[in-house]
Amino acid sequence: MAAHYGLDNLIIINDKNKLQLAGTTQEIMNSDPLPQKWRAFGLEVTECSGNDMASVVGTIENLPKTGKPQVIVAHTEKGFGISFIQSKPEWHHRVPKGDEIDLAMEELKDE
Repeated sequence: MAAHYGLDNLIIINDKNKLQLAGTTQEIMNSDPLPQKWRAFGLEVTECSGNDMASVVGTIENLPKTGKPQVIVAHTEKGFGISFIQSKPEWHHRVPKGDEIDLAMEELKDE
Protein backbone atom coordinates (compact mmCIF):
# COMPACT_ATOMS: atom_id res chain seq x y z
CA MET A 1 0.00 0.00 0.00
CA ALA A 2 2.78 2.44 0.91
CA ALA A 3 4.44 2.09 -2.50
CA HIS A 4 1.12 2.11 -4.34
CA TYR A 5 0.16 5.43 -2.79
CA GLY A 6 3.68 6.88 -3.10
CA LEU A 7 4.12 7.52 0.62
CA ASP A 8 7.53 9.12 0.19
CA ASN A 9 7.43 10.51 3.74
CA LEU A 10 7.37 7.00 5.27
CA ILE A 11 10.56 5.54 6.76
CA ILE A 12 10.58 1.96 8.05
CA ILE A 13 13.51 0.84 10.19
CA ASN A 14 13.85 -2.93 9.95
CA ASP A 15 16.01 -4.30 12.80
CA LYS A 16 17.94 -7.23 11.35
CA ASN A 17 19.64 -8.90 14.31
CA LYS A 18 19.64 -12.42 12.79
CA LEU A 19 18.11 -14.01 15.94
CA GLN A 20 14.71 -15.35 16.93
CA LEU A 21 13.39 -16.82 20.15
CA ALA A 22 15.11 -20.19 19.85
CA GLY A 23 17.95 -19.70 17.37
CA THR A 24 19.07 -17.86 14.26
CA THR A 25 16.61 -16.56 11.69
CA GLN A 26 18.50 -18.54 9.06
CA GLU A 27 17.69 -21.80 10.89
CA ILE A 28 14.12 -21.00 11.95
CA MET A 29 12.57 -18.60 9.43
CA ASN A 30 15.09 -17.30 6.94
CA SER A 31 14.18 -13.82 5.71
CA ASP A 32 17.09 -13.40 3.31
CA PRO A 33 17.52 -11.74 0.92
CA LEU A 34 15.69 -9.08 2.94
CA PRO A 35 16.60 -5.95 0.93
CA GLN A 36 15.45 -7.57 -2.31
CA LYS A 37 12.13 -8.52 -0.70
CA TRP A 38 11.47 -4.92 0.34
CA ARG A 39 12.40 -3.73 -3.17
CA ALA A 40 9.95 -6.23 -4.64
CA PHE A 41 7.20 -4.36 -2.78
CA GLY A 42 8.33 -1.10 -4.41
CA LEU A 43 10.23 0.45 -1.50
CA GLU A 44 13.64 2.12 -1.59
CA VAL A 45 16.14 0.24 0.60
CA THR A 46 19.21 1.55 2.43
CA GLU A 47 21.32 -0.43 4.90
CA CYS A 48 23.29 0.71 7.94
CA SER A 49 24.91 -0.45 11.16
CA GLY A 50 22.02 -0.36 13.61
CA ASN A 51 24.18 -0.52 16.74
CA ASP A 52 25.91 2.70 15.72
CA MET A 53 23.51 5.61 16.27
CA ALA A 54 25.69 7.95 14.19
CA SER A 55 25.24 5.52 11.30
CA VAL A 56 21.46 5.35 11.83
CA VAL A 57 21.06 9.13 12.07
CA GLY A 58 23.39 9.74 9.12
CA THR A 59 21.47 7.21 7.05
CA ILE A 60 18.14 8.89 7.86
CA GLU A 61 19.52 12.35 7.11
CA ASN A 62 20.97 11.21 3.76
CA LEU A 63 18.14 9.10 2.39
CA PRO A 64 17.81 9.58 -1.36
CA LYS A 65 14.71 11.44 -2.58
CA THR A 66 13.13 8.80 -4.80
CA GLY A 67 9.41 9.44 -4.42
CA LYS A 68 9.10 6.03 -2.74
CA PRO A 69 8.66 4.90 0.85
CA GLN A 70 12.00 4.11 2.49
CA VAL A 71 13.24 1.06 4.36
CA ILE A 72 16.42 1.15 6.39
CA VAL A 73 17.72 -2.34 7.12
CA ALA A 74 19.60 -1.79 10.36
CA HIS A 75 22.09 -4.61 10.91
CA THR A 76 22.29 -5.09 14.67
CA GLU A 77 23.48 -7.55 17.30
CA LYS A 78 20.97 -8.40 20.00
CA GLY A 79 22.28 -7.28 23.38
CA PHE A 80 25.11 -5.30 21.81
CA GLY A 81 27.69 -4.15 24.35
CA ILE A 82 26.79 -6.63 27.07
CA SER A 83 29.17 -9.60 26.92
CA PHE A 84 26.88 -12.22 28.45
CA ILE A 85 23.82 -11.17 26.40
CA GLN A 86 25.24 -10.17 23.01
CA SER A 87 24.16 -12.43 20.12
CA LYS A 88 22.67 -15.09 22.42
CA PRO A 89 19.16 -16.21 21.40
CA GLU A 90 18.15 -17.16 24.96
CA TRP A 91 18.14 -13.47 25.88
CA HIS A 92 15.25 -12.89 23.49
CA HIS A 93 12.90 -13.89 26.31
CA ARG A 94 15.08 -13.49 29.43
CA VAL A 95 15.32 -10.42 31.62
CA PRO A 96 18.51 -9.62 33.56
CA LYS A 97 18.16 -9.97 37.33
CA GLY A 98 20.20 -8.98 40.36
CA ASP A 99 23.93 -9.00 39.69
CA GLU A 100 23.28 -9.38 35.95
CA ILE A 101 21.74 -5.90 35.90
CA ASP A 102 24.74 -4.43 37.68
CA LEU A 103 27.17 -6.15 35.32
CA ALA A 104 25.20 -5.07 32.24
CA MET A 105 25.08 -1.45 33.41
CA GLU A 106 28.81 -1.49 34.12
CA GLU A 107 29.61 -2.86 30.67
CA LEU A 108 27.36 -0.30 28.98
CA LYS A 109 28.94 2.51 30.96
CA ASP A 110 32.32 1.56 29.49
CA GLU A 111 30.97 1.82 25.90
